Amino acid sequence: MIIQNKVEVHVSEAYAALRSHFPDFCGCDVCHADVLVYALNRLPARYVASLEGTIITELNLDKDQNRASIEVAVMDGIRKIMASPRCNSAGAGRKALTS
Repeated sequence: MIIQNKVEVHVSEAYAALRSHFPDFCGCDVCHADVLVYALNRLPARYVASLEGTIITELNLDKDQNRASIEVAVMDGIRKIMASPRCNSAGAGRKALTS
C-alpha cells in the first residue's frame, strides 16, 4: 500500500505555475524546497491510500477555495524565502523558515 499526501503534488504544481511571477526569487534547490516546506506546513495534509480516496481528494483539491489556499500559501512562502534566503548566495548559516 502506498500512502501519499496529495497536497504535496498540488503545492509543487502551484509553485511551478507561480514561480515566473517572482523574477527576483532565487529559485535554487534550497529556496525551492524551503518554499514547498513553508507552504506544506501551513496547509492541512490530505493523505490517500486508494484509488477512490485519490479521486475524491483530487476533486476536493481542485475546488476554487482549496486551490486559492494552496496558491496563497505558496506565494507567502516565496515572499518569506525571498526576504531571508538560506542558499549559499545569500550567506551560509541562515536559519530555515520551516515553522
